Amino acid sequence: MPRSARPASSPKSTRSATSNDITITKVEVTEFAYELEDIGKDYNGFFPIWAPGATAKRRGGALRIYTSAGVIGETIAGAAAQVAPFAEYLIGKNPLMREFLFNDIKRALRHTNNAAYGATDIALWDIAGKVAGLPVYRLLGGYRTKLPCYASTFHGEALKGGLNSPESYADFGEQCLDLGYPAYKLHVWGEPPFKRDVATMLAVGKRVGDRMDLMLDGSCAYRTFHDALLVGRACDDSNFMWYEDPYSDGGISAHGHRKLREMIKTPLLMTEMVRGLEPKVDFIAAGGTDYVRADLGLDGGITGVMKIAHVAEGFGLDCEIHGCSPAARHCMAAMRNTNYYEMGLLHPKVGAMRPPVYLDGYQDELTAVDKNGCVDVPEKPGIGVGIDWRWIKKNSTGTVVF
Repeated sequence: MPRSARPASSPKSTRSATSNDITITKVEVTEFAYELEDIGKDYNGFFPIWAPGATAKRRGGALRIYTSAGVIGETIAGAAAQVAPFAEYLIGKNPLMREFLFNDIKRALRHTNNAAYGATDIALWDIAGKVAGLPVYRLLGGYRTKLPCYASTFHGEALKGGLNSPESYADFGEQCLDLGYPAYKLHVWGEPPFKRDVATMLAVGKRVGDRMDLMLDGSCAYRTFHDALLVGRACDDSNFMWYEDPYSDGGISAHGHRKLREMIKTPLLMTEMVRGLEPKVDFIAAGGTDYVRADLGLDGGITGVMKIAHVAEGFGLDCEIHGCSPAARHCMAAMRNTNYYEMGLLHPKVGAMRPPVYLDGYQDELTAVDKNGCVDVPEKPGIGVGIDWRWIKKNSTGTVVF
């Protein structure tokens, strides 16, 4: 694009000052630390498992974007280091120019990490909703206000009383069904012998498969194509709704997953590890998936997720949002081509897996669904859920201001 055609970052208006003239004045990240009781790590040290007596140390951050109009955009984010590469660029820009900012920063981060922009985009949408006096999902178009959920489990462990056997997964499936959940997604062991994973698909399918939609997330753990095929055929036998990220390519081989699709009948859900709009389109066009995955933190926030949802719709595919959050609820509420809100990670012996950073009664945990297995969409302006700054400041490890 010629330089003269470049859109202005802060459009000038011939009218008196309006919301179109507001600018970003400050970007602030408050980092915090917290602990989760009875949480350990799985066999390779990455995924959380139930571990009585263990304590997991966690870190997080809360992002605030201040504007000249006095409106503040807020969201729970990562560390200040994620925002640092573009925070100073934001100062003086119009926060309502989200599409321009998304594309400018996308280009600037092309050699590093485009995923860093997600939280910032969510905070900008929070500003837009507050300026308009509307919840974000209505700004996005609005399609529903009740979101059906699937219960997304912990990975398996060896301890008695937990998710340590095919039967324990079936038992937990029944518990989730009794709570109202219409669907159930398994994260299992992902380590040899994989026959244990096969037995779990069959046990869960036999127990609740006629009453719940079932999914498996392989978490890219199956070592070979043969392993992935073996487990996939067990999903076939139990009529699973989808099979997600099966084997150890890291979830990025369109060719490999197209071959797997040819050999099993269970639909694949891919592209969690394929970042951004254009690579996901390439993956879809190459025949590597049946459902499309989008992630607010990794795919450019609300702006990025909605682009992915719309391109999936154009291909006639459904787009499923990864993870749970207030922003995820707003996106799902504005999408036609999606099925379930991911509630997780869940375990029969573990309570809340997130720090108590939200107000207004907001929860994402096992008992957060209503009798029909649904959660509501926040209705207040912006993201619509208050952040507990008292708790964050109490647990703060420092604040970085740009």
